[in-house]
Amino acid sequence: MSPAPSSSTAPLSLEELRVAVADGALDTVVLALVDMQGRLQGKRFHAPHFLDEVVEHGSEGCNYLLAVDVDMNTVDGYAMSSWERGYGDFAMVPDLATLRRVPWQPGTAMLLADLAWLDGSGPVAASPRQILRRQLDRLAAHGLTAYAGTELEFVLYRDSYEDAWRRGYRDLTPANQYNVDYSLLGTARVEPLLRRIRTEMAGAGLTPESAKGECNLGQHEIAFRYDEALTCADNHVVYKNGAKEIAAQEGMSITFMAKPNAREGNSCHIHFSLRDAQGRSAMRGDGPAGLSVTGRRVLGGLLATMRELSLFFAPNVNSYKRYQPGSFAPTALRWGTDNRTCALRLVGHGEGLRVENRVPGADVNPYLAIAALVAGAVHGIERGLEPGEECAGNAYADPHAERVPATLRDALSLWESSTLARESFGAEVHAHYANLARVELTAFDAAVTDWELTRGFERL
Repeated sequence: MSPAPSSSTAPLSLEELRVAVADGALDTVVLALVDMQGRLQGKRFHAPHFLDEVVEHGSEGCNYLLAVDVDMNTVDGYAMSSWERGYGDFAMVPDLATLRRVPWQPGTAMLLADLAWLDGSGPVAASPRQILRRQLDRLAAHGLTAYAGTELEFVLYRDSYEDAWRRGYRDLTPANQYNVDYSLLGTARVEPLLRRIRTEMAGAGLTPESAKGECNLGQHEIAFRYDEALTCADNHVVYKNGAKEIAAQEGMSITFMAKPNAREGNSCHIHFSLRDAQGRSAMRGDGPAGLSVTGRRVLGGLLATMRELSLFFAPNVNSYKRYQPGSFAPTALRWGTDNRTCALRLVGHGEGLRVENRVPGADVNPYLAIAALVAGAVHGIERGLEPGEECAGNAYADPHAERVPATLRDALSLWESSTLARESFGAEVHAHYANLARVELTAFDAAVTDWELTRGFERL
């Protein structure tokens, strides 16, 4: 993570947008908000209308967008949005710093929106972008800035999304028939798609670094350059949504499920570091493993808070099926230098020293996961926590290590009983995301699975 990237600026300025619209090069502007699941929702505007009205006045969106399940069903339990409250609107406030071209959609630009209440009472606290902003403000009070990079794995299928739906997501054809981890021959089979994603994301203002194969059949990873934490999360959701759109245009499909089948899961390793007011690494020092006092306290805070905040690292029922011993998905809450068996892997040298959190899967909401990392770091700094001895061996085999929660139900219990989560994120956010987990568990508990049918249809 060294040197630091240039300060983040909009890939497309407002004046450049005006010129492109006048020239007929751009005719559509997408205004997108980020929902609880980390998905992009929003509206497509005729570009002249966006410039004439939306730039200055913003737009509106139904507040049920932060109070539905993954299927967009209205559900009970949310204080901000309900039938009793009339399912009103909140304001979508354009963040012009995120304005960019969308090369995979003709004549299109897009930008993200922050959410605020129409009565002027302030931002929507449970909005993922606002949750991360609040934690970054807490960190800034210590004179520190967070940088992050997310590494998203996905499984690519040669079936379209529509075909996959019709087939109940069974018997799909992976893009590769064998393990292509680091294989140049195997990844060449899908390089046209990978190349298109890389180049078109570059056109959207992201900085692609590399693409490589992974272990599961059809599994790949495209890596992008790290940035300041909020920009990293913004780039993450633009890429994830865009990669699906590009795959669909090619008659293929991508899944970012944490555990799409019995083989290796899809991870989202998050590289995380802090810089001081002079832009220098706050992690680097003369202590053990090359850490500063701040670096050790950050590690100590991350380890101390991981279980209580696991709801933000693993938000779905399926998330927890990825955690298997010997699978490169961590189970032990230990740290170690370049040790992939640990939940926290210390990597990099000099100004690039950073911690890689290996707990999240590719289904994670990046704003919430990075917010949890920042909250853990602040907790460690404010309380002077230590991370303990580093793990030099196989962390999976450590009988004394704390473990990641085994299920979403366990994670919810830890979250609900956590004073730290309530104090760090506020009572409203604490209750809001507890309800999200309860909704998912209720839906899962009511489902009859293929596993149950196979085991019980005839033999029970």
